[in-house]
Amino acid sequence: MISKENWGLKKLAYAIQNKKSGFYHLLEFTVTGEAINELEIAFRREERVMRYLTVALDKHAIAWAERRRKRDNIKTL
Repeated sequence: MISKENWGLKKLAYAIQNKKSGFYHLLEFTVTGEAINELEIAFRREERVMRYLTVALDKHAIAWAERRRKRDNIKTL
């Protein structure tokens, strides 16, 4: 696990299962392909997870995420 952010309660773009808002979380981690498959299966089985999105970051996105984490750490100090 590289980082975990709780974005809080947000309004959904469209209703999902008659719900108009949900809690958003951002998880950044490094794992193998097999582990991602297991993680996505666990998300599908968990009834509290309405939607999830798994993406692979390229080198530019990784650098941007590192700069963003450093900036956020400075703000919290």
